[in-house]
Amino acid sequence: MTTFKDRATKATKLTLAQVLEILAGGRLPVRFTAYDGSTAGPPDATLGLDLLTPRGTNYLATSRGDLGLARAYIAGDLDLHGVHPGDPYELLKALADSLEFTRPPARMMVEIIRSIGVRQLRPIAPPPEEAGPRWRSVAGGLRHSKTRDAKAIHHHYDVSNRFYEWVLGPSMTYTCACYPRGDASLDEAQENKYRLVFEKLQLLPGDRLLDVGCGWGGMVR
Repeated sequence: MTTFKDRATKATKLTLAQVLEILAGGRLPVRFTAYDGSTAGPPDATLGLDLLTPRGTNYLATSRGDLGLARAYIAGDLDLHGVHPGDPYELLKALADSLEFTRPPARMMVEIIRSIGVRQLRPIAPPPEEAGPRWRSVAGGLRHSKTRDAKAIHHHYDVSNRFYEWVLGPSMTYTCACYPRGDASLDEAQENKYRLVFEKLQLLPGDRLLDVGCGWGGMVR
């Protein structure tokens, strides 16, 4: 029986799907497709991952752990299937729980590098927000000086309430909601979250609640 490794070795150039199968030992928990037209993983898998661009290959090949996956997803180089675009954690958990990369023999590694191309193995510089130039840190002083923190607070908070209404909804609640059902509104989900918190705290008439970082005070109200 011809294995995927046999097919990969005989091929003049490995596809991206073959490379992933080799590195994962043939154990892919999700359906994978790549921009070169290759596919791997169970055809009937409920979760899927589409690699859309060569830049995504750079991110996945040069960043540790989930960092490359996150950067490629945020940059628009990955498409996810079977999960909500804003809640990809089920897919990430499936990858973390089931995917174990192995280091292939040296000859196979050479074949993988030749197939992917050295250009796709060069790290992409991180966003300036993650690693700004050294001179900026020196010129700006300590990471948490009063001046720097004041600027950060001003940038984040000193905008109109209209902006936060667009983002947070009518309740102006600054923390995540808890949806009681799939078709619930954001307001209903926030009210449900408040109810759960109050029940867990077992608050009774006459009790006092210290709500630190209360935003617009929605829970106290």
